[in-house]
Amino acid sequence: MIKGQKLDTRTLQREVLRYLRQNASKPLSARQLIKRLKIANDKNSMTKALKQLVKANKVQQTGGAYFATGKPPRTARREETHTGVVDMTRSGDAYIVIQDKEDDVYVRGEDLAGAMHGDTVEVVVRNRNRRRPDGYIKQVVKRATDHFIGTYYEFKKYSVVSPERVRVPFDIIVELENTQNANHGDKVVVQVIDWSGRLNGSPEGRITVVLGQPGSSDIEMQSLLLQNGFNVAFPDDVLQEAAKLPDAPTEEDKRGRRDFRDIPTFTIDPGTAKDFDDALSIRKLDNGQLEIGIHIADVTHFVRPGTAIDKEAYRRSTSVYLVDRVAPMLPEELSNALCSLRPEEESLCFSAVFTLDDKHNVRSRWFGKTVIYSDRRFTYEEAQEVIESREGDFAEELHTLNTIAHKMRKDRLRNGALMFETDEVQFVLDEHGVPVELYVKERKDAHLLVEDFMLLANKEVAKFIGETRKDDRIPFVYRVHDLPDPDKVAELAMFAREFDIHMKIDTPKQIAQSFNHLAKAARDNEALHILEPLAIRCMAKAEYNIDNIGHYGLAFDFYTHFTSPIRRYSDVLVHRILHENIDGRTKRHNPSKLQDQCRHISDMERKAQQAERDSIKYKQAEFMQQFVGETMTGYVSGMIDRGLFVKLEATHAEGLAGFERFDEPFELTPSGLSARGKRSGTVYKMGDKVDVRILDADPGKRQIEMEMVGHAK
Repeated sequence: MIKGQKLDTRTLQREVLRYLRQNASKPLSARQLIKRLKIANDKNSMTKALKQLVKANKVQQTGGAYFATGKPPRTARREETHTGVVDMTRSGDAYIVIQDKEDDVYVRGEDLAGAMHGDTVEVVVRNRNRRRPDGYIKQVVKRATDHFIGTYYEFKKYSVVSPERVRVPFDIIVELENTQNANHGDKVVVQVIDWSGRLNGSPEGRITVVLGQPGSSDIEMQSLLLQNGFNVAFPDDVLQEAAKLPDAPTEEDKRGRRDFRDIPTFTIDPGTAKDFDDALSIRKLDNGQLEIGIHIADVTHFVRPGTAIDKEAYRRSTSVYLVDRVAPMLPEELSNALCSLRPEEESLCFSAVFTLDDKHNVRSRWFGKTVIYSDRRFTYEEAQEVIESREGDFAEELHTLNTIAHKMRKDRLRNGALMFETDEVQFVLDEHGVPVELYVKERKDAHLLVEDFMLLANKEVAKFIGETRKDDRIPFVYRVHDLPDPDKVAELAMFAREFDIHMKIDTPKQIAQSFNHLAKAARDNEALHILEPLAIRCMAKAEYNIDNIGHYGLAFDFYTHFTSPIRRYSDVLVHRILHENIDGRTKRHNPSKLQDQCRHISDMERKAQQAERDSIKYKQAEFMQQFVGETMTGYVSGMIDRGLFVKLEATHAEGLAGFERFDEPFELTPSGLSARGKRSGTVYKMGDKVDVRILDADPGKRQIEMEMVGHAK
């Protein structure tokens, strides 16, 4: 709020310009503007600000009064106001992405009113008759983040933090008592506590963490989290609530729950995992049928709506898994202790229990609160060894579960599910977090077994909510996946023909079958791997939504996320809604609020994925520094006007071989699928096997620079 304040020149100009654009139907004098804005500035400071705006051609002067440039009042009546998200460009201008609006709104940097990348804003669209809609920011509705990593600079009377992010157009003023004893030049985490710009037009902040001198991988990883809106540390009120939680469930907590403590139960997780949020149980019933329990940590028993922990979990919405660390959604007291299904301990769960006949078809299902005892914690490697050898702890149970999982997988494939498996790069790090080895994770039966039963639980929970009250639907959090973009699929089919792959794309099921055929062919032909990411780009992004359109990729009519409430807030909401609508109970959440929550969670999921991708690129570049000067083999994986992207065979790192270093000028062919030398006619096509020399690897920029040697022999 600016009411009653004396504004500095920069802020005064911004507020005057904003007011005139929104309200001026006739010219206004300096005194009139002071009165309209209700500020403490005098006439001289207002006149000075107006003259500077006139000089900058942002305001016109007429008869001693001033008004904003633009069209006459009739145009102002055609302006529309929308809410959207800022997508800022490197130039400092931005596009405002508006839900359900095809065209983004262009906003010049000077009209952003302090808005930053990712902020939710109100944008006024001028609707000029131009190729693209343009406008200006009326106000910032919600900041994407209030924490930044930057460099600390100290002066005699004040200090500033200069944020690292390219798309943050300001420094942050820090009073000397809020510096946490940082030294000049330190990397720090700063929290903005006042956005008003009352101090020299810049926001005011306080330093929360002093990271130290720049250059370390640790600082870069923390920066990736903050740049994507994830705090490094939990707020004090969250930590205080977490400290008051019990160390283990009490007898009162266990009362009234279905008891699974005497039924064989175990977890299967990565070797490095500390948060175990799902367990499997299996037993044979007296009638010969099988009972399989999928037991999920009962997070909502301890995380109550409206608490500080719940609010922070919703704000984060997901745990973020970088190469060398996890930024959890919940404090460790919950994620690694109280809610984690640790071995040889009793745990509270929300379970999905299924009975299967002798042909392994689901005959009945039950959902409810349970108490379990985990008999064994398997790593994926340990479980795989038991599956393959048929010897060891729970060998018969694992064999049976694996047999059922194979059947469920075949059924999905027959129904039109996609079976893409993208390469997942893994690193071996030394004690300093530096990568010393890189490999692609191999997914075997143990991984797929767990995945298949989680899919079963997620599908059946969604079906239960979606089918039981068709005439009076319960607002719910569905995980939806739309049909692929037909134009992109057609382009892919054209490209695939270059590799002698003929795709049928007349129906969604044909597209799925063609994609699966492509994935199978890529396992036998390394060059075809280049088509898989192109196929994935044809796909719509999966998201959370209260409107169920089904999940195309899984070929499910109903799907949700129920199985990971320790690391996904979507699952927390699903647990609450499911619990409120079983055993004859009915409760409906406000659909509009639930849809807003779905949008927020989907947005945070995308940001987490970006942080995770960036951390992999950082570590790949860091790993590739040792190969600078060496020649390596790879495949042409992409093309732009500046050069060819090459994905290396040995390390799966991708870099750019710029055309400026080729022996002759090259240009892309009209299809964009190949590049041709202007003198020799040499052609490089997507998927070509080539040799490149590594020129540079810059972890900070997450870039690898290459020089083309030629086609590999």
